[in-house]
Amino acid sequence: MGKRTQHYSGIGGQAVLEGVMMKNRKMYAVAVRRPDKEIEVQVDEYHGILENYVISKIPFLRGIFVFLDSLILGFRALGYSSSFYEEEDKEPTKFDKKMDRATRGNGETVMQVVTMIIAFVLAAFLFVLVPYFFAELLAKYLRSPSVLALAEGMLRLVIFLAYIWAITAMKDIHRLYQYHGAEHKCINCIESGKPLTVENARESSRFHKRCGTSFLLLVLLVSIVLFFFIRVDSRVVRLALRFALIPVIAGISYELIRFAGRSDNIFVRIFSAPGLWLQRLTTKEPDDDMLEVAIASVEAIFDWKRYLRREFGWTEETAEAPAGEPGMPQKAQNEV
Repeated sequence: MGKRTQHYSGIGGQAVLEGVMMKNRKMYAVAVRRPDKEIEVQVDEYHGILENYVISKIPFLRGIFVFLDSLILGFRALGYSSSFYEEEDKEPTKFDKKMDRATRGNGETVMQVVTMIIAFVLAAFLFVLVPYFFAELLAKYLRSPSVLALAEGMLRLVIFLAYIWAITAMKDIHRLYQYHGAEHKCINCIESGKPLTVENARESSRFHKRCGTSFLLLVLLVSIVLFFFIRVDSRVVRLALRFALIPVIAGISYELIRFAGRSDNIFVRIFSAPGLWLQRLTTKEPDDDMLEVAIASVEAIFDWKRYLRREFGWTEETAEAPAGEPGMPQKAQNEV
């Protein structure tokens, strides 16, 4: 195949409960290791909330919609994976029955929306309100607006890192981070020109520049820079700007992470480094069973052999991928 370099594949993913979700354009697949140790794969389409509108394709605006779409699809994939580990004999509660009646059978969807709203509120409290009011308290002692802006931003960053570090101690989160590592290893494997096998994926890096963790860290770093230069005297306006500029910050961060995923110059390596360092917390080394799940998810929506032939000149005669890997999907639910 000659010299191997990292080639952009366009696929991305997310770890879910005992599984991995992979997305390629409109198609996505969720592969889950069931309690009986078999792998179940669900394949479906997802169309963005504003897919057919020009606004969803405009640079610095498209990132907002990509972020929202990733949240919606992520919750959908998590809901599917968790369904395999719910108690089968568990009776619906009175609240569940009332919710289904009130929503005409869409109680689960409504609860997912409510969960997203609660998550947004908690995130706003932790990463916007707490740092802001902390900076307001410091204003009595620090007269420099520049120092106050940096103090607010640094506290926001510390809270984020402390949260990430704290949840790593949870057993379920640790396994989720292992599946996160499996997702990255599979993408890195094919993007570096190697056939997608357990052996090759195992040897690949668990860190990736297009990771959602890197995106969130970029959001925090961009916010520090933005609020350092944007200053107003009114406390009310200053707090309002913290919320009003969230879409702007998300749009800038998306363009940066998108550029990083397609480039590999010294500038990209420098600003990607903090996100890759953070992935030492949010990804863990997966076992082979987890890699098999991730591979099943990739293969359900992405023809990696065709990709390797096109991007690297790979041929099966020179490097044939082994067939019949144990643990491959026993059943696929095609809901397209």
